[in-house]
Amino acid sequence: MKSGLMIFVRNLQYGKVKTRLASSLGHKKAFEIYQLLLEHTRRTTVKVNADKFVFYSEKSEDDDWPEPFLKCVQQGNDLGERMKNAFELLFKKGYEKLLIVGSDCLELNSTIIEKGFAELEKADVVIGPAKDGGYYLLGLKKDSSFLFQGIDWSTGKVLEQTINKCNDHRFTYSLLEALNDIDEPADWLNAKQTLYEQ
Repeated sequence: MKSGLMIFVRNLQYGKVKTRLASSLGHKKAFEIYQLLLEHTRRTTVKVNADKFVFYSEKSEDDDWPEPFLKCVQQGNDLGERMKNAFELLFKKGYEKLLIVGSDCLELNSTIIEKGFAELEKADVVIGPAKDGGYYLLGLKKDSSFLFQGIDWSTGKVLEQTINKCNDHRFTYSLLEALNDIDEPADWLNAKQTLYEQ
């Protein structure tokens, strides 16, 4: 089956990335942390056996994601609409198994992503739960637009609401291991501890 991995990123602009971190750590530190997250995401996803698409938040950049990454720009008014449009774009290109990940998770690795593709063999939806109540990964093998509607994005309700929608539409789902996204200063402190222990 033709597999595609979509990576949602923010354009690396000083003062516009990791604003929740910047509120207490300052813009310089928030910028450095997001640089680290992007590099980790690049190293992790390049190993995955699938076509890889980087979806920028605003505009395509020239040299930050070299081949084999293909470049796109997110389209839509909110996160749900942007993800829905990205899935629809690649389903129309003939992809049969699609995963989407963000660029906020230092715990994410290529093994987890490959497991996500494998779980799509037996489930309609694959979800990588984030410990803050969202998710760091979503996998689909058919149009599931309902998963992106009526969700309280950027809240701790996202995972629960997504699972409820799967149940309402009788879609089977598989949950991967729960990981930490880095959105708040406490997330970064925990992530640093994990890095030191490795």
